[in-house]
Order: sequence, then C-alpha cells, then structure tokens
Amino acid sequence: MQHAPKWHGASPASLPQTAEQPATASAWSPLGHALFRMLWIATVVSNVGTWMHNVGAAWLMTSLTDSPTMIALVQAATSLPVFLVGLLAGALADIVDRRLLLLWTQGWMLASAAVLGILTLVGVTTPWVLLTLTCALGLGVAMNAPAWQAIVPELVTRSELSAAVALNSTSFNLARAVGPALGGLIIAAAGTAAVFLLNAASFLGVLIVLYRWQRPQSASLLPPEHVFGAMRAGVRYVRNAPALHAVLLRVGSFIVCGTALWALLPLVAQQGLGLGTIGYGGLLGCLGLGAVVGAILLPRVQRKVAINLLVAAATVLFAATTLVAAYGHSVVLVSAAMMVSGLVWMVLMSTFTVAVQTAVPAWVRARALAVYMLVFQGGMAVGSMVWGAVATHTGIPTALLGAAGGLLVGLTALARYRLPPADERDVTATLHWDEPVVARQPRPDDGPVLVLMEYRIAPEQAHEFVRAMRALRLVRLRDGAIGWGLFGDTADLGRYIETFVVESWAEHLRQHERMTVVDREVRNQATAFHIGDTPPIVSHFISAYAWESQP
Repeated sequence: MQHAPKWHGASPASLPQTAEQPATASAWSPLGHALFRMLWIATVVSNVGTWMHNVGAAWLMTSLTDSPTMIALVQAATSLPVFLVGLLAGALADIVDRRLLLLWTQGWMLASAAVLGILTLVGVTTPWVLLTLTCALGLGVAMNAPAWQAIVPELVTRSELSAAVALNSTSFNLARAVGPALGGLIIAAAGTAAVFLLNAASFLGVLIVLYRWQRPQSASLLPPEHVFGAMRAGVRYVRNAPALHAVLLRVGSFIVCGTALWALLPLVAQQGLGLGTIGYGGLLGCLGLGAVVGAILLPRVQRKVAINLLVAAATVLFAATTLVAAYGHSVVLVSAAMMVSGLVWMVLMSTFTVAVQTAVPAWVRARALAVYMLVFQGGMAVGSMVWGAVATHTGIPTALLGAAGGLLVGLTALARYRLPPADERDVTATLHWDEPVVARQPRPDDGPVLVLMEYRIAPEQAHEFVRAMRALRLVRLRDGAIGWGLFGDTADLGRYIETFVVESWAEHLRQHERMTVVDREVRNQATAFHIGDTPPIVSHFISAYAWESQP
C-alpha cells in the first residue's frame, strides 16, 4: 500500500528499502499510511464494541441462570473456536485472498452479534442460544485473527512493523480500558440488547475500509493449494523451522506463568486490597495505560537494546510486578505495578509477534501465526487452570510467587533459544531454480515426485559437506518435501546423491516460489563443495502409476 489517497500497487513490505524509508520508525509512523491509519481507527471502535459485548454476554447469562457451569461456559465458548479452527484459519489466510477472507469473517461477526441483539431485544434468548451465538462470534474471531495479523506487513514498511504491531496492541488495551465501563453504563441505561447491537454496528467501519482496499493480487501461475494440503504444509514448515521454534518456546514458557497475574487479579483486588468492581476496573485501566506507554516507548527501546536482552529484562520485570501483586497491600503500589505490567506485557507480546512475522516467508505467514496463537491461547488456558488450582490449595500469594519463580526458571532454561533480530533473516522469495526439463508435461496433481541431485565432492571435504547438507535438509522439508535423504556411493567415494520426495508436481513447482534469500544462502553453502565440471545433475521422477494414468 502506498500513502493516501492511492491504495493500490506493490506493498512496501515486499519491496527493497529505499533512501526515503527511515532506518527506524517512531511509535506513530505507521499511522502515516492511510489504510493502516483508517483500519486502526476502525479497529479501536470495533474492539470497544467487543469488550462491551463481553460484559453484556456475561451479565445476561447471570440473569438467565444461576448455574456457575453455564456462566463459566460463556468464556469457554469464546475461546474454544481458536483450538477448533485455528490451523484451518491460518491455511485459508495463506491460500485465498486475505482481504476477501477478512470481509467474510467481519461480516460473520456482525451477523452473529446482530442476531443475538435482536433475539435479546424480543426476549427469546436462552442460555443455550447465548452460548451458541457466543461460540459463533468466537468462530469469526478465530477465523479472522491469522489473516488480520498477516496483512500488517502489507500495510507498512519492514522498519515500521514493530511499531505497527505495538499500535494494534495499544488499540486492544485502549478498548479494554474503555469498553467494559462503557458497556456497563449502556446496559444500565438501555439493556444488554443495546450493547450487542452496538457491537454489530462497530464492525461496519472495518468492513468499509477493507472493501475500499485494492489489494495487489498474487502473481503465482500455479493452482492454489488444497486447504488440507496447506494445513499439512504449515505444520511441516513449523516442525522444520528452528527460528520459529525459539519464538514458540519462549512465548509458551512465558504465557503459562505470566497468565497467573491475569487469572488471579480479580482475587487480588477483592481479597488482597478489599476493592470492589470499580477498583478492579481501575487496576485494569492501569494495565491498559501501561500498555499505551509501552507502545510509545517500544521503538526507541528497540533501537538501543538487543532483542534477547529486551525479552530477558522484560520477563524479569514482569516477575517482579507479579510479586508486588502477591504481597503488596497498598492500592497505590499495586496500581503502579499494574502500569509496569501492562507496559512489559505489551513489549513482550509485540516483540514475539514481530519475531514470528519476520521469521517466516509470506507464503506461510498466516499458518505460522495460527500456530503461534494456538500456543498463546493454550498457554493461557493451561496457566489459568494450574495457577487457579494452586491458589485454591495454597493461597493467592503463594500461587503468584510460584508463577514469578516459573518465569525466571523458564527464562534460564530457554537461554539457548535465542530470538533472531528482525533484520537478520531475509525471508523474501527468490526464484532461483530453472524450470525442470520434461519430455511430457505432468499434471499438477501427479505425484509423488522424486528429485535426485548428484554431487561430486572431494573426499577430504566429505564431513563438512554432510554437515552443510543437514541445514539444506531443513530447507527442503520446510518448502514442501515429505522425505529427504543423502547417500554416498560405495564404489565412488566422491559421489553423493541427495533425494527428496514431494507430494505432487504442483507442490514441487511451489518449492521454486518458496525459496527465500536466506534459504538460497544455505543451498549455496552446501553446493559450494561440488567440484564437478558442470553443476550438480538434477533428475525428476514421478510415480509410474500416476505417469501411466495420463491420457
């Protein structure tokens, strides 16, 4: 996207940095892009509507039933769809037009909220109707999230990505600070149906902006991936991406322990500080305010502090604020700690999200983000249950003490899993392979495909060559191979054969498109050991059964 008012053309995220683009970005520079700015404003409104809706749903359920199980299921109905369709949502966001997918999901959420508002207005909402429509709304959120996260690099330059993610986090925290209180006032004045209908209306702004966006179309000439094949490809990529493993392990270990503060904060407010709902809302407001301050400071801090040192310092600081919540008996002290917690939480979540987006290429970005969200939501669910149970048996201070200790232990245990700086890995695509030579053109679905590459290696360099090929193995598997091998000739010590198998001819051709600049460097390091007079010999084989079935 270019600057306003022209919203079409190549995305800056896909183009080389130019002299006009700043080496670093300020906290507000992403708002200089018209589409990002308008989407951000519309998102703030939509997020406020969502928080109002959440308050209304919980309040309505308490008026429909006094069953604690049914009341607790409201939150479960919101979170469950993430686990059911998270990976599917990521696959769809990578293989269809993300703009169209977002239009559908935003429309689905609008319809779900509107139906619930109308049914509540006419007085026919039952507990199960509320749960069903809450789950429907959660389904829209789950299907929307990977595509929404994945379009951010299309809207801003690479140098502005961290600031853009921080601003998105700020919009969420602003809404969290305003939405519940506003929702309570509207419920008191006009009833729960009003907040549901207002939430439905809040999606209109996002829909209008998305509708006006002229998103560039993909230039690929290959047929789109099948959805289940895309899901398998996403899982295969994640399984063979060490840079992504570091992010997922870091966020998982932090969330499981860090979520204790969120889960137990209502009890800290009520039992530890003797506060009511207004006081608890004030603590949440402090968290939101801290997140806003964090978004403003983040770009400046990132310019001065290396990413791994920043994550370590933020984790230690969050552990310290958790201890203050556990043993602090002053409202002022705990409120100040919550501001710091909000700041640190925003810094960590923005850093982790940017790390995921910059560690993977565009073709699999939404699928990687879907896995990241599964780890995040799973960690929140597990952590809430674990620390809730610990607090029940040992008390709130002990549970928060254990969580703070867990944060420090996890930080130490995962010290070897270092996060790559955003500018360290160039994951832009590079079309580097020549098209395969074929006597008869295979059909896209023909397969499996066996690829053989023959290398001539000096015997004294065989050990270094084999080690370099281990890194190339991960590239092949990430980009589509379902099997890989390296074999040495027993009769010729300098002859090596690399083999890999791909599901179909179309998937093999996609490997050509998926190769990134950093992957090409890995390949060049391995093929540099080849000493033949000609490049390594490449041969392609297709399953004889598929080959012979052609008309």
